[in-house]
Amino acid sequence: MKGLLKLAFLTGLGTVAWKSWKERQAKAAPDDRAPVGSSGIVRDAGPEEQHIDARDWDMVDEQVDESFPASDPPGNYRGVA
Repeated sequence: MKGLLKLAFLTGLGTVAWKSWKERQAKAAPDDRAPVGSSGIVRDAGPEEQHIDARDWDMVDEQVDESFPASDPPGNYRGVA
């Protein structure tokens, strides 16, 4: 019976240690999760964030970039006709 009590005590002690270690790990790592239905972490908009030359960036590029991740193109998009 004493052996069973020792085992239960050690199991409880191990569980407490495990939970505190997991909580400490969770605090150390940044939480990159976002609310359900969102895209997660979103970068800033603009040509600097795309790592392209700003001279190649026009009004339509800016509007498309700012509307991401929406699937609709900007209102002044003419497409190929």
